[in-house]
Amino acid sequence: MSQYVLGISAFYHDSAAALLRDGEIIAAAQEERFTRVKGDPNYPTRAVDFCFAKAGIDAGDVDCVSFYEKPLARFERLVETFVAVAPEGVDSFQGFFPLWARHRLKLPEKLREELGPKFGGEIVFPSHHESHAASAFFPSPFEEAAILTLDAVGEWGCSSYGMGRGNRIDLSHELRFPHSLGLLYSAFTYYTGFKVNSGEYKLMGLAPYGKPIYVEKILDTVVDLRQDGSVWLDMSYFDYCRGTTMTSKKFDDLFEGPARPPEAQIRQKDMDLAASIQVVCEQAVMAAAEHLHGVSGGCDNLVMAGGVALNCVANGVLLREGPFERLWIQPASGDSGGALGAALMAWHHHLDQPRTVNPSDSQKGSRLGPSFSNDEIRVFLDSVGACYEFHPDEGDLL
Repeated sequence: MSQYVLGISAFYHDSAAALLRDGEIIAAAQEERFTRVKGDPNYPTRAVDFCFAKAGIDAGDVDCVSFYEKPLARFERLVETFVAVAPEGVDSFQGFFPLWARHRLKLPEKLREELGPKFGGEIVFPSHHESHAASAFFPSPFEEAAILTLDAVGEWGCSSYGMGRGNRIDLSHELRFPHSLGLLYSAFTYYTGFKVNSGEYKLMGLAPYGKPIYVEKILDTVVDLRQDGSVWLDMSYFDYCRGTTMTSKKFDDLFEGPARPPEAQIRQKDMDLAASIQVVCEQAVMAAAEHLHGVSGGCDNLVMAGGVALNCVANGVLLREGPFERLWIQPASGDSGGALGAALMAWHHHLDQPRTVNPSDSQKGSRLGPSFSNDEIRVFLDSVGACYEFHPDEGDLL
């Protein structure tokens, strides 16, 4: 009889679900693909239903549900941060606490409620960076690999590294909040007028239009970039611990003016800032990789996940100039991929199931979401009165 593990990421942003059958990835999808709400943070009802439909099962067939982080540890970090900056941030705390009291501190009950009375399996909670690491290593074509996760923040961790071997991962080191490469990049995303947790790719895309003239200023004042790739932020330039804005008045003074209002004209200054923080990001990623290569004993393989691993420009530099011969990056490196990582973590660690390495592609080209037949597409197009042409022959279409 087959065993099913359901992975879930939810309640912050990029909610998603992923389903394993006997360790094989059957389906995975983001909730936003169904609701059309970008970064939908709600429980992924539709994504879960899709995964069940794809496998032909219901909640009663699921042996284990794995949530992509430890909610109590995240709550601890949030409370300690609010206490540290009190009385500042009181408005943010008043908005945050009732939501946690009603839902997130009761997550096991909430998950069972959403899955319904048929579900009688276990619920497990790997850490945020374990979920990232599992999503990077277990689908990779490597029997052994160094693991690097880089993002904004999970529970306390902002970056981590370690090794993956066979069906086990071991994260040996962690960089902790508030010192975060991802939050540093998001601060510049905010300052240049883009939406945090959404517009970072726009900042990366803006970088080639500018000159990196602020690199020295950033490294001399805002962040201390260490030889091992870790970062230490001067928090007087940032405001995200208080929950109001990403950057402070001191940051504004350093870069000679307030943040660009969203949708305002992009200035040369914004382009130059984008180019500069992109260089700093690349330097940090390269330094972390070089350090990890050394402590791994010269392992040839590197796998990566976390929001910063979506910076394909930095990844390109690492691939061309870095110390690793082979690089595999989880395509869904952000929190949505945490659902897949959580499921894989539960399968291999909690259930202690073996891993079969697929040298080609165990993630099936990431074609894990819904697909539609020509007839289904035709019915929809007709229903909205769309103009279209149908080419039954693919060669003719091309």
